[in-house]
Amino acid sequence: MNKRHIVPIYCMMFMSNFLPTTSNATEDLTTTEDLLELSLDELMQVKIVTIASGVEQLITKAPAVATVITAKDIEATGATNIEEALSMVPGLHVLKYFIGYEPIYAIRGIYLTYNPHVLILINGIPMTRLYLGNRGLVGSDIPINNVERIEVIRGPGSAMYGAEAFAGVINVITKTRKEIGGTEAGLRLGSYNTRDGWILQGYKWGKVDVAAALEFHDTDGSKEIIQADLQTALDKLYGTHASLAPGPLNLQQRGLNAYLDLSYDRWQLRLGYQERRNVGVGTGHAQVLDSTARFAEDRLNADLTYHDVKFTENWDVTAQLSVSNVAFWPTDNLVLYPPGAFKGAYPEGYIGNPSVSERHTRLTLSGFYKGFTNHLLRVGTGFFLGDLYKVRQVSNFGVNPATGKPLPPGSPLMDLSDTPGTFISENTRKNWFLFVQDSYTLTPDWELTAGLRYDKYSDFGNTVNPRFALVWQTHPKLTSKLLYGRAFRAPSFYELYAANNPVSLGNPDLQPETIDMVELAFNYHPTEQLQFSTNLFTYEMNDIINYSAASGNAIKATNSGTQRGHGLEFESQWKVTKNFSMIGNYSFQRSESVEQDHDIGYAPHHSVYLRGDWLFLPDWHLNTEVNWVADRERPLHDPRPPLDDYTIVDLTLHYKQFHEHWSFSLAARNLFDVDAREPSPEPRPNGAIGIPNDLPLAGRNYWLEVSYRF
Repeated sequence: MNKRHIVPIYCMMFMSNFLPTTSNATEDLTTTEDLLELSLDELMQVKIVTIASGVEQLITKAPAVATVITAKDIEATGATNIEEALSMVPGLHVLKYFIGYEPIYAIRGIYLTYNPHVLILINGIPMTRLYLGNRGLVGSDIPINNVERIEVIRGPGSAMYGAEAFAGVINVITKTRKEIGGTEAGLRLGSYNTRDGWILQGYKWGKVDVAAALEFHDTDGSKEIIQADLQTALDKLYGTHASLAPGPLNLQQRGLNAYLDLSYDRWQLRLGYQERRNVGVGTGHAQVLDSTARFAEDRLNADLTYHDVKFTENWDVTAQLSVSNVAFWPTDNLVLYPPGAFKGAYPEGYIGNPSVSERHTRLTLSGFYKGFTNHLLRVGTGFFLGDLYKVRQVSNFGVNPATGKPLPPGSPLMDLSDTPGTFISENTRKNWFLFVQDSYTLTPDWELTAGLRYDKYSDFGNTVNPRFALVWQTHPKLTSKLLYGRAFRAPSFYELYAANNPVSLGNPDLQPETIDMVELAFNYHPTEQLQFSTNLFTYEMNDIINYSAASGNAIKATNSGTQRGHGLEFESQWKVTKNFSMIGNYSFQRSESVEQDHDIGYAPHHSVYLRGDWLFLPDWHLNTEVNWVADRERPLHDPRPPLDDYTIVDLTLHYKQFHEHWSFSLAARNLFDVDAREPSPEPRPNGAIGIPNDLPLAGRNYWLEVSYRF
């Protein structure tokens, strides 16, 4: 039997035992063993902090469809990064961006190549970049050891969070002194020459709570083979042999992360430094293999928060100031097309080395007012200033600033920085916002939440986004929710201002994309050992930013698309015995372009996640995860057949409490060595397909981990 069909059979055997990806630990849990000893009613007493309405609420009561992944979930599944942890969220599928294999989080079928439709927060602060509207390297590669919980909202969140809270919001919350509770040091060694190390420390310094974390990551990356690339097609056209395909992916990278969290009375100061070096380009910037290119990125951030729960008798007030600086640059030439391309016109290759830096400043003031009977009112205002600066370009193509004419083929590298010929201009963005939200307890069983946010932008104008949520405790064992939300995505600077590009051009007249979504959700727990959740949704996106034909062979960004979609998510949890539990979910979505009357493509119509946790002998724990992805169509203009379905099985074995301090883990990923692939981009306007055989995921691989707590 073909191995890609083995695990779907296992999936069918367990379909009746689905479990949800709600949190599996309470605040007092200290080990995975504690998790398995709780009943489901106790497990449901987990709180979701701030992400749904800004106040702590049980997931079943929150005015949103939400998921909480705790540190114990992360430990149990052996997730080594945020991407792996999010695989357990229903309705969320992780694709790959061909440059660097950065994760693309498609929620309910909504995504673009740069992934600007999902807002990533770290401790409530956005990671969004002005340049592409995504998170960059640092925001896409978040280490896991210092994470206390991950809170996820599926659906619009702009009424609270503003831009990019479009398809969903992911808030990553780091550990404090209490949650670290001493010192932890760990080392992980794995396939592809992967090495991870970390040390966490939480302690009291007088009256100050101190939490510190240092994490290191180094890997050669998987070396899956790309059989053909865009240069392969160009070689056929020009009769050349310049392509490096077949050849391996370029996925090596090295990272360093340092965090410091200081809390005193009502004040909290967080400092962070993230460094990325020796980062490979995946399949290459132009979907042409480049084995030598490397780039780097640094991020410095600081935020200061003042929180007074009793500012006055009825006011709970929070003020926050955050600043960050990000720099991105190539450390080795980015060879877009190799030497020998274009009939040898570029002997050193077609080289373009862009670099950008950004500064962000945010100031927010918000508060809860409880002076009205049965009402909890939240109001807030804030300001954002973003600056794209130090735009640099060194290339052997483009416009010669001295002559105003294109550089001839074979020219040496020329610095085009600070000239009209650079690829994007330096710009700033200012955003002022005001929001209000009221949670009204109509009766003990009914609660209505209504909110509205107004945003004013310096570059594209104003936008208003409402939300409504009606939560009904229908029965002691059943909760029902009716939800509506509107959200927007701000155009990125690349979409607004890209210039001197032979492929794509910006448009300063762009307006934000918008989405309206309606959801109906139910949570039912018939017994202490079993519960179910079902969510149904429908949405419409308008003013989608697409690229249309412009002068020459270039394309230009325009607001020219409408997309509609619908689907459902089913979750279930079953505590089989005291020492064995199962979690699982099934997701369905279908999204279509209204103009094309065709599926948008690439996002799976069906997906299944299964997880089993077994505690055996005194201190052993076995975790099994199964991910089944199915029915992925191509967009209208992609002539390739639909992508193959795949099923990946992961195993993680833990041994804890050796001499009360040591822990050991052994993991196998993609246990059956399945040839799983995510989609490569659709054809270019001229019909050329960059990576025709799609983007291969890592085959079978392993890692071994040891950690020590004291």
